Amino acid sequence: MSDIDDIDRRILTELQRAADLPLDRLGERVGLSRNACWRRVKALEAAGVIRARVALLDPEKLGLGLCVFMQIKAAAHDARWLAQFAKATRAMPEIQAVYRMTGELDYLIRARVADMTGYDRLYQRLIAQVPMGDVSASFVMEEIKETTEIPL
Repeated sequence: MSDIDDIDRRILTELQRAADLPLDRLGERVGLSRNACWRRVKALEAAGVIRARVALLDPEKLGLGLCVFMQIKAAAHDARWLAQFAKATRAMPEIQAVYRMTGELDYLIRARVADMTGYDRLYQRLIAQVPMGDVSASFVMEEIKETTEIPL
């Protein structure tokens, strides 16, 4: 959707901060009536600009205090391996994101687990399902910035 204007950008900024913002208040913040605001939100959803509205949870309070980044080198570079890897990683709820990368490593995984034992269980399940060339992990000691907001 290339015809996003300043009002759409303000709507998107507000919704990124609080997706449950009532339409009346959203309209006030962006300078539109409730109905005009609703029509724009629906258009942004229909265009796929707004993919979903979600609740952001505190992983610490849910017993998932360890964030791990796994660096993966593929055992093979073919469509079959990739399909197997994608299927396995999508089925593991601890894995929050998987990225195919350029450079030294092939894939980067971001996962949330309770502790080192939780990481080891995740690692063991992953290598049991997909042959790996190399796996290394880095553990987050401090989250300095974490956001889902896209700069508009």
